[in-house]
Amino acid sequence: MKANNWNYLFIIGLLLCCAPFTGMFAKESPPQETASKQQAVPLEQLRIFAEVFGRIKKDYVEPVDDKQLLEDAIRGMLAGLDPHSSYLNADRYKDLREGTSGEFGGLGIQVGVEDGFIKIIAPIDDTPAQKAGLKSGDLISRINGQPVKGMDLNDTVDMMRGKPGTEIDLTILREGTEKPLKFTIKRAIIKVASVKGRMLDEGIAYIRISQFQAATVDDLQNKINQLKKQSGSIKGLVLDLRDNPGGILNSAVSISDAFLRKGLIVYTVGRNKSKQLRFSAAPDDILNDAPMVVLVNGGSASASEIVAGALQDQKRAVIVGEQTFGKGSVQTVVPINQKTALKITTARYYTPSGRSIQAKGITPDISLQSLTLSKSESADAHNSLKEANLARHLQGSNEGKQNTDDKAEKTSLILQDYALGEAVNILKGLVFAHAAFGKDKKL
Repeated sequence: MKANNWNYLFIIGLLLCCAPFTGMFAKESPPQETASKQQAVPLEQLRIFAEVFGRIKKDYVEPVDDKQLLEDAIRGMLAGLDPHSSYLNADRYKDLREGTSGEFGGLGIQVGVEDGFIKIIAPIDDTPAQKAGLKSGDLISRINGQPVKGMDLNDTVDMMRGKPGTEIDLTILREGTEKPLKFTIKRAIIKVASVKGRMLDEGIAYIRISQFQAATVDDLQNKINQLKKQSGSIKGLVLDLRDNPGGILNSAVSISDAFLRKGLIVYTVGRNKSKQLRFSAAPDDILNDAPMVVLVNGGSASASEIVAGALQDQKRAVIVGEQTFGKGSVQTVVPINQKTALKITTARYYTPSGRSIQAKGITPDISLQSLTLSKSESADAHNSLKEANLARHLQGSNEGKQNTDDKAEKTSLILQDYALGEAVNILKGLVFAHAAFGKDKKL
């Protein structure tokens, strides 16, 4: 018998051996699925698969390794399901584990696929991508001059990876710009500090979460304690989740729980009963019910949307900003062996009120456009004179006593960030109402 025929027999035999397992897994399918669908083995399709395998081995212009062909088939099978399911070979499985730990190599962007282009979901804080000026919503059309439209997402990610210190050229399509934008970015080791914070005003705290990692809830607790010690008390908090592409589900649940005393946080629904989970809050609140404003935008995805949805449905915070990304699906990483794994979509997220996040996102309570404030030129143009400019002017009661550098830095931060400035103004109103009417007053 010819070698090619042995190939066919081997492939068909291998796939038929897997048929009993196909039936076993089908038993977990919903009752409405017919028995024929559960038990049927697509023999004709298996024959076609074996035929294609043999043709490639025989006729392709260059020899192809059997292992590579089968791995490509597995990868294509998962890629055909949805944009978030994929096969993780040894390198990608390692990258995934490093990413959730907070240190990995690359440009510092979270990407997905839209209309065949690679879409930037969000640049990560303090990374080469963010510093270069990449924004959420940007579409990558070329990498080092090579078109990427229609290319596999994992292949484009591999192209963007590289040795730290080396450069990469990206061509970007951005809404509102007539011509493609070109960026040259130097790769680096990405170390993500997932939680940052500071006091913006008397009693007004600001916390920025850039990604949900294993240690994020501990980092949040430490930062809140630090700010309480610094200011004496926190009267209100701005929680900034803009351009946060998500991360670990349990981290998002823990962050939500930190601000809630009771009630549902999120639940998931999937075909497999083991993926139908409900998460509820424990009876404590690290802010002692102080008012909150949560900032979101189109780069807020997945875990960020879980937090925003939970705090919104539980009336714990006012959500301010733009419609969020809309990634409301759960991915489970299933190890195949010590080096490889499957990342497969197993369920959908729902907010406490039963809203699906998938392809919809979270609608803010107060919508804000993405604007940039700039200093008026009129003051400089007219060189306007103030009392403080006069020689030997009488000092105000607090003049010279404040840390002017720190105050100027806080003012500059708010002026440069329109949404943050508006969030602070809204929060001040909530703080006033909370002080005047108590925590149960609904605005």
